[in-house]
Amino acid sequence: MIPHNPASPCYRVSREIYSMRSRLLALCIAVLFCFLLGFSTIASADPLTVKTAQGKARGKTLNDGKVRAFLGLPYAAPPVGDLRWKAPQPLAEWKGERDGTTYAPHCMQGRVFDDMIFQDAAGDKEDCLYLNIYVPATADKNSKLPVMYWIHGGGYSGGSGDEPRHNGDFLPLKGVVLVTINYRLGVFGFLATADLAKEANGTAGNYGLMDMVAGLAWVHDNIKKFGGDPANVTIFGESAGSFAVSTLMAAPSAQGLFAKAIGESGGALGSRSESLLSGDEVREQKWADAQAPSLAALRALPAQTILESAQKRGGPRFGVVVDGKFLTEPVADTYAAGHQAHVPTLGGWNHDEMSYLANGMTVEKWKAFATTTYGPHADEFLAVYPGATDEEAQRSAIDYGSDSFIAYSTWQWIEAQVKTGDAPVFRYRFDLAATPSKFHEGTFAFHSDDIEYVFGTLDTRPGFQVSPDDRKLSDEVMDYWTNFAKTGDPNGGSLPAWPRYDKTGKIIFLDKDITSGTPTTTARYQFMTNVKPVARGGFGD
Repeated sequence: MIPHNPASPCYRVSREIYSMRSRLLALCIAVLFCFLLGFSTIASADPLTVKTAQGKARGKTLNDGKVRAFLGLPYAAPPVGDLRWKAPQPLAEWKGERDGTTYAPHCMQGRVFDDMIFQDAAGDKEDCLYLNIYVPATADKNSKLPVMYWIHGGGYSGGSGDEPRHNGDFLPLKGVVLVTINYRLGVFGFLATADLAKEANGTAGNYGLMDMVAGLAWVHDNIKKFGGDPANVTIFGESAGSFAVSTLMAAPSAQGLFAKAIGESGGALGSRSESLLSGDEVREQKWADAQAPSLAALRALPAQTILESAQKRGGPRFGVVVDGKFLTEPVADTYAAGHQAHVPTLGGWNHDEMSYLANGMTVEKWKAFATTTYGPHADEFLAVYPGATDEEAQRSAIDYGSDSFIAYSTWQWIEAQVKTGDAPVFRYRFDLAATPSKFHEGTFAFHSDDIEYVFGTLDTRPGFQVSPDDRKLSDEVMDYWTNFAKTGDPNGGSLPAWPRYDKTGKIIFLDKDITSGTPTTTARYQFMTNVKPVARGGFGD
């Protein structure tokens, strides 16, 4: 208690003590408030929790904390029940915090390729429209990093965004945000029938491609929260993923959702694009009629039943169609008119896409194949695919098989983009021969060989003996690809110079020692453009 006599010395001392106690109490309260405020700020800025437009998601760290991963995030409503064989629908908001630490189920598919390995847990494989995001640990919502949007291969019938070779442990360390996606496959992604067209005002099919666009739209709306720049998205893919990239460049609904494109082994310009309800689509209607009496009944069938029936020998192919909406014309026509996306493009293929075709080839077999397949043009064929010795015939068998399979269509796409794309074009050939591994025999740069080099995931390939040359080229390829994602030009730093194909006609050869030069294969593709086979057949036994 303070004495009441102001003249008393005790009164003055007591007032000073009281004042000091008050200030000390106020200081303690202020310190406590700042601590609580700071704790709240730290908690709200938890780098492993991100608030998307649909709700919060919590991820995890990879690569000793160098990368943050947000796995299995939905980008569209589950395409099940009445939504089977419909365009992807908007995603509903979720309550609470979504677990983003495990992969969501991959899409329904049979056993397509042995080297496709999945990391997701068991679940409803039809409910599969999910994506994965990998971010450098140093990034925040203000980083505006370039985004690389990966579309996996698998012939539109297999694959997933969670394959180990697509892991995001390493590519983000080059200063990018990586997104990998699932999309509907096979009968679930590409069934087109008259009944479906009637239901959807005349359009049907291409659901897997629509999924890719829905994923891009989700990225556009949300990727800034993860540190990505929605205005700087590069779509890239391999095989069917590369076919998809070239197709998305021609699809009206995808325009404006990406700024650059990379295609690895595949182009849609040389593929057959059926008009809706012609050719294969008639067979698809017959297949559907054989399964159930109506669309409602077909949608009520278990997904596994649908899959098993669709995979029976002699069934429809379930491919891309010109449906009048997603694709209003054949992809080649869009490029010819210059109506595709005018964005920087990087594309190429591997040296030995069909490496197994060398097995058992001889001079006699090769000449017989030339005569059977090209008739009066056999000599022209042998001029560009020579076979004077068994070794030369084996090499030509690989080259012709690779060209027919995928290299020629990729060349067509790149050439079309050069003519009408009005943007830089860079072309490559991947030449480094891989040593044998569990799924690949021989020493070749085989189809899909490039994937682990692009992602830095060489150690995920079963039985593969990784060499210093492999490590070096992988690091260089990652630099080229991410430089391109950043600026539209793969060049930078101490990398060997990569000339613009649209300006110089030169390409780069990705090998132990990277070089560039004029390709020597143009005559082959000109032959394939001008001369069509008179018969189809294999190379014989």
